[in-house]
Amino acid sequence: MRSDPYQERARQLAIEAGVDPDSRVGEGRGQPAWCLYRDAARKEHLARETDAAAADIVNLRPQDERYKNSPLKIFGQHEDVTVAQMRNCMSVGNVVAGVICADGHLGYAQPVGGVIAYEKQVSISGVGFDIGCGNMAVRLDTPFSAIEGRVGEIIHDVQKVISFGVGRTNDERVEHELFDDGDAWRESDMGAYRQKAVSQLGTVGSGNHYVDLMRDEAGLVWIGVHFGSRGLGHTSATRYLKAAGGKDGMNVPPAVVDEDSELGRRYIAAMELAGRYSYAGRKWVVERVRKIIGGAVTDMVHNHHNYAWRENHGGRDLWVVRKGATPAFPGQRGFVGGSMGDDAVILEGVDSAEARASLYSTVHGAGRLFGRKEAKRRFTRAEMDAWLQQRGVTLVGADLDESPMAYRRLPEVLAQHAGSVKVLHTLRPFAVAMAGEGEFDPFKD
Repeated sequence: MRSDPYQERARQLAIEAGVDPDSRVGEGRGQPAWCLYRDAARKEHLARETDAAAADIVNLRPQDERYKNSPLKIFGQHEDVTVAQMRNCMSVGNVVAGVICADGHLGYAQPVGGVIAYEKQVSISGVGFDIGCGNMAVRLDTPFSAIEGRVGEIIHDVQKVISFGVGRTNDERVEHELFDDGDAWRESDMGAYRQKAVSQLGTVGSGNHYVDLMRDEAGLVWIGVHFGSRGLGHTSATRYLKAAGGKDGMNVPPAVVDEDSELGRRYIAAMELAGRYSYAGRKWVVERVRKIIGGAVTDMVHNHHNYAWRENHGGRDLWVVRKGATPAFPGQRGFVGGSMGDDAVILEGVDSAEARASLYSTVHGAGRLFGRKEAKRRFTRAEMDAWLQQRGVTLVGADLDESPMAYRRLPEVLAQHAGSVKVLHTLRPFAVAMAGEGEFDPFKD
């Protein structure tokens, strides 16, 4: 078993606090007291990494004076290392403005919930490895009362038909016009991955990727899904990050490319291809789930939240890179899920000074309070099951790293964005399907 990288420092912190690091705390056999200091040790380590990244950035191509000290709008409260990571990102390239949404937290090279607007540049690191990850929700004309007696049967059928986890392929041959677009595959230089992409279309993956069944205020059933471009996006990001001289890691300088360079054009083509693939995959999954439930689609909301869009802000054409952030222009709707067992929402952007300062961006979820390993240390399966039972949610799959207790509460997060979005529907989940315990998925965000 691999040793905990923060154990040594956590033990030192315990001793400095006058606590025996090997004494037991908690119920039953509990855990060693040094575990209580692990999070503090981790934060110290991340702060050192952030400082090191800032030093690396100084040695990169100097940032033009007109892009230095660009405005950063912060919604909600965040750890210092998250804000420091964002400021590091904004010290590289033609940065016009930045935003940290209220669900933000430390991410790979750029915070999740972080938004940066660039002039004539795109950040490969900012878009991240799960290009085009996003949410889709559809409303059916099926009332919850019509299926209430067979919820367990339905969600187990969903898990049988939809492939969750890593390295999975669909048993059903998927046909889609995207695979016949030779120009897109050639311009992105991703043609060699096309056959794998065909087999992976409609696979959901693991981590926080899911299929949710929910009901709205009128008692109608909604289907919600969250996942991205799978191996196609991950392979594209890995290839172009390496070509741009970027590094893979948490606190590393972002890899930014010019839009009119050969590398930039190819990366943008690959990003757009992965984005189309993500949309196609989510539509495929939703349609398969709809067939299981029955009924017709009467409404649809669909957005990426890991992507770069060409947009106009303040009269300037910019590339807006959103990493774990939902676009929310006035009148534009988005589907934002809470943690499993928590209500989700359909929201809509409004026009306001706050919305403009947010680069018309909002949250993509509730946001994590604890990392995956920390969640497994802190919580038990019994606690998670009790939480879901209290809310009447049937769960298939999932592990403690996705426990609702590891997340913020969505209403509290949304309250920080009250001046830029409004909630149209509140959706209460009644069934959730995710990858099972122990699944490792290199393609998740």
